[in-house]
Amino acid sequence: MTATVTAPRRGRTSGSGIRRGEALAGWIFTAPVIVILGIFLFIPVLMALWVSVSDWGGRGSPFSGNVNFVGLENYASVTTGEGLTARDFGTAMRNNTWYVILVVPLQTALSLFLALLVNGAILRGRGFFRTAFYFPSVTASVAITVLWLFLFNPRGPVNAFLALVGITGPNWFADPRGIFHVVLSGLGVREGPSVLTGNGFLAVSWWNWGAGPSIAMSAFILMAIFTTSGTFMLLFLAALQNIGPEIQEAAMVDGANAWQRFWRVTLPQLKPALFTVLTLGLIGCWQVFDQIYTGTKGQPAKTTLTPAYLSYDAGFLDQNWGQGAAIAFILFGIIVLFTILQRWVLRERPVSRRRARQYELPARPATASPATIASRQVPAPPDPAQTPGGADDLGKGARS
Repeated sequence: MTATVTAPRRGRTSGSGIRRGEALAGWIFTAPVIVILGIFLFIPVLMALWVSVSDWGGRGSPFSGNVNFVGLENYASVTTGEGLTARDFGTAMRNNTWYVILVVPLQTALSLFLALLVNGAILRGRGFFRTAFYFPSVTASVAITVLWLFLFNPRGPVNAFLALVGITGPNWFADPRGIFHVVLSGLGVREGPSVLTGNGFLAVSWWNWGAGPSIAMSAFILMAIFTTSGTFMLLFLAALQNIGPEIQEAAMVDGANAWQRFWRVTLPQLKPALFTVLTLGLIGCWQVFDQIYTGTKGQPAKTTLTPAYLSYDAGFLDQNWGQGAAIAFILFGIIVLFTILQRWVLRERPVSRRRARQYELPARPATASPATIASRQVPAPPDPAQTPGGADDLGKGARS
């Protein structure tokens, strides 16, 4: 009895000791990363958070005694103020919102199309095309921006091509007009209704919010789609190659055409890759900075100004570090909010009853099993009560 009780205790002690050793080894291996992240990520983030709620002017330590806590004053001056800072922030939010609305879906659709194209067995030279499509992603953004400034020059190749088809190209990086306002002006509408021009959000009227991206920002949108689609193509391609061919073959046996196989079989299995692409695209679009810094510095008429560039401008050029840090944290909150919203939209949902009924097999008519049919074909033994000789005649017959 004693031995029976003692043996499991030794086993549990040995197992818990092994787990403690594994946990200690895990902490030892991850400690350098934790220390590095703490020094170069968490501590700077906490310092920036303090700067956003202080009146630090960029001189001396932000933790010195002459730096005062101002609460949410920097956030309020950026979002609800009446000055130039609030108007610049509203303009930057409008510009970046249109940038996100156009870049994220277009680059996702293009990268998925490229992945399907280079994943197909009928395409020859798939290795070459994969490299060619991915090549813009490994090129420095500054070099791509300089190339774009050359291509979209008023006398550059893009306008020269448009001239061949009879279109007069705009002065791309010097035209502040919104593309929707350009279309409306072509239809004779040059002024908006008072309900749109008299009201607005973040110190920008609704009429200007609806102007769409400027022609200068449109060139940056095309550049972003061109440079990022190759990277996201690789993510979709990896996900496509994890889908077994037997699934497509089963769908073909069921009679699904090419579009039904893509929409109902392939795309649902790409949902994790799709979420990753959308999230990375969303973060990259809200943080666009180097193209603006290299290309236009927010001009013309601040129609290429973005919150990331405005944060840099407020901190490093105007020495208003509190407002610069506040803009950065507002941008961080926007990214987190949209990421959560995106995850909620792409969450796994239970199959509805209406859709489940489409896949239910029709009920079979009630039929007898083979065993039942065979039992019915065996003749029943005679009843002794109904035989002429009764049970004695049956016994004699059996003995004979």
